[in-house]
Order: sequence, then C-alpha cells, then structure tokens
Amino acid sequence: MSETTSAPRREQPYDLVVTGVRLVSGDGVATGGLAVSGGRIACLLGPDERPPARRTLDGGGRHLLPGLIDSHVHFRAPGLTHKEDWAHASRAAVAGGITTVIDMPNTVPPLRTGEEAHRKAELIEGASLVDYRFHLGVAGEDPSPLREVGPREATSVKVFLAGHHTAPHVVRDPVQLEKIFRTAAESGLRLLLHAEDDGVFGLLDGWRGEPSGYAEYERHRPRSGAIVAVARVVELVRRHGTSVHVLHASTAEEADLLTAAAYAGLPVTFEVTPHHLSFTAAETCRVGARARLSPALRDAPDQDRLWQAVLGGHAATLGSDHAPHTRAEKLRVPAEAPPGLPGVQEMLPAVHTGLRRRGPQDSPDAQLSCLVRMLAERPAELFGLDERKGRLCAGLDADFVLFDADERWMLEPGTIRSKCGWSAYEGWTMTGRVLHTARRGETVYRLSDDRADAAFGAADGRWLDARRPSDVEPR
Repeated sequence: MSETTSAPRREQPYDLVVTGVRLVSGDGVATGGLAVSGGRIACLLGPDERPPARRTLDGGGRHLLPGLIDSHVHFRAPGLTHKEDWAHASRAAVAGGITTVIDMPNTVPPLRTGEEAHRKAELIEGASLVDYRFHLGVAGEDPSPLREVGPREATSVKVFLAGHHTAPHVVRDPVQLEKIFRTAAESGLRLLLHAEDDGVFGLLDGWRGEPSGYAEYERHRPRSGAIVAVARVVELVRRHGTSVHVLHASTAEEADLLTAAAYAGLPVTFEVTPHHLSFTAAETCRVGARARLSPALRDAPDQDRLWQAVLGGHAATLGSDHAPHTRAEKLRVPAEAPPGLPGVQEMLPAVHTGLRRRGPQDSPDAQLSCLVRMLAERPAELFGLDERKGRLCAGLDADFVLFDADERWMLEPGTIRSKCGWSAYEGWTMTGRVLHTARRGETVYRLSDDRADAAFGAADGRWLDARRPSDVEPR
C-alpha cells in the first residue's frame, strides 16, 4: 500500500473526507483515510488526520477498496432489454461495489464500429449509476474496419469461437480468424476470446443429439472444446504477437496452458468468473437452468485449479459475465434454455466468501488485496483506464467501496437488483458486505444501518475515455 501523505494546507474545505478506514491496494493495507475534491482523490490521510470537509464518512475501522471494475458484463442494451437494462443492472453493480463496467458487444444490433459506440453511449446517458466502456465485436468477414478504431471508442475486441442463444456471430473460418489476429496486432487492440471450439461441439451434437436433461449438459459442451480452442489461440498469438485476454477459463488444462504461455513471454492473460469458482457441474444437475452456463460448469478438480490461478496470480482478472435471462426463458426445455446468469451484484461477496472458506487461516487483508488486484488494478491496466481508475491514489477518480469483511448475511430475493429478479446465489450465506459505494466522490449506493433498505444516487455515470494500454502497441 502506498504510504499516506499529510493533507496539504488549504483555505477551502474538502468536498468529502473519509476517515477510520483500512485502505486496500494490491500491495497491502494501511490505516488512514482520504480527501476528495472535484470528484478526484485529493490526498490520502494518516490515521489521525481530520482536515475540514463539507461532508464526512467514518468507516468505523472497515476496509476501503477502490471502486471495482467489472470488465465482462452483458447489460443487454440495445435490443434485449426484456432481460436486463442499464438502470437495473447498474443498481446491481453498485450494490456489489462495482463503479465501472465494460459491456460486451453481442446486443441487437451488435456493437461493431466506433460510430455505433457513440450511439450506444447516447442511449445509456442518464440511465447508469456506473461509468462505462465497451468492447467491440467483429463485423463480417473483413476485419479491416478495426484499423479505424481509436482508444476513445474501444481498446478491445470480442471474438466468439463458439456461439449460443445470444451470441450468434461466431468466427468459424480459420482464415478469417487469422486475419482478425493479424489486424488486431497491427491496430494495437486487445482481443477478448470466448475460447471454445464450435467445430468440436458441432461434431458432438451430430453424434449425440440435443441434451434431454441437465445431467447431460456438460457432456454436450465438454472441456475438449475449450482446450482445443485455447491451444489454437496460443498458436495464433505466437504467430502474430496479438495481445489476448481469454475469458471465463473453466478447466484446469486451460489454466495450465495459458499460465505456461504467459511464462513463455507471450502476451496472454485470462479471466476467471465467480460462478466457475462457486459452482460445479453437480449444481447443473441439481438446480438446472440457473446453472446452465457457457462455458459449462466443470468438476471439483477444475474449480480447485481455478482457485489456484486466483491465489497464485496466474489469472489476471475476475469478471462476472453478468448475463441475465428471464425466468420464462430459463424454464424452456434444456436444449432451448439460454446459458447465463446475473452476477455483477454477487461477484465481490461470492468470491470473498470463497476466499474465507478456502483460507480461514489467511489474513483478510491479504485476501482483499488479491481481490483489488483482480477487480481494480489489473482491469484498469489491461483496458487503458489506469490513469483514472483502479487505485486509491491522489489524482484518480474518487471511486471507493466501504466493505465489512466480517459481516455475515444471506442473499434474499428482495435484495436482488437485476431486472431478471433471480440469482443462482439465492439463499447463500455470504461473508463480507458492501455498505457504501461512491463514484467520483458521490454516493451511488448506501445500505441502511438496519440492513432493511438501501439508497441509490444519481444515474449520471459517464462513457469514459481511455488510453491505449502500455502493453499493446500497433505493429
């Protein structure tokens, strides 16, 4: 944790002073506070500093995290707002300590150009409690329009190597995929991959037919599809030098291959989701559609390896893959029920609960530092936001989360903020709770003292500018 510095002498009071907190960074934890002016962190404070302020917040000795970044959400606008919308989804986000999201492009219509990104930002304006960015998709067989995309519009491009109900635009042609990797490398764009092989799944579907029940689901979307796709991705990275971020790794073999590729010096990072850390294939059999996901849930040894990737620093980010569907859609027959679940509200408490259960002997400070690295610092670096987001540091946006690491509570239906109104984590006893979330120094979520209600702030989240990440240079 960076050392605190004394508040500079000033004639005017700060807009906000936060005291009595444990400031969390990826490097450690320090007791102190912070002062806010003009929406930015003016300075960090020592434990005994109490400069004058128009507003104050006493953290009562709890942890203060940077505002978290969820770099993998599907907020469903435009075109799929019967499932979710930005008003509900951003409420869910701030209730989970998320102050910035990066939305995926598989909407209706899909998001594929810089011009479309500007139109989408206009659509969202005035509806979001969180700040936001977009990942672009790939338009047709010709990836050359990606050369015209600047950091203002996007620093990253999503590619689906396998599809499903809300991801119909799949890159199956190896020649086209090669062009995309080459163009992204030349344009200084990071590729995000849904890395499962559609050809493998097609072969299996032709042989086995559609699953008749959830006990068969993992066999129809098996680990072999992911392993084949990740091996292909690594080879394309080796060939073109493209920076890639593989999403929702689900198997031990993927984690091993991607960790080895990074160790070999290839520009490869990967993400782990809360649901692959929280559930196994047994849950798909037990609860059915709520746990039907893409990639599918795997077995306990895979989950153990993903936790090792989190704790060992092999995985770069956590992403919720927040992808709600209505109850009616989830109640369709297994072959037609869409994969996905809401997760932006549940991610922080669910993963923190998992850390506490798996490492009861570990320091809560160290566990929270791990979460801050994966949910704030690394996504800010990977997607060009680290000059404004991701750390509690003077000059950056005053995004922060007051978190009680020891509070035990149960996720109940009445507390779910997503428009879909359900959660796979309903009834879970969580350890660690978000009490207060601020974006640019203004409260966007505050849980009442009796825990019976919550208040939300103004829906004035912004479409953020970004810089090209330092590890991605046009070739």
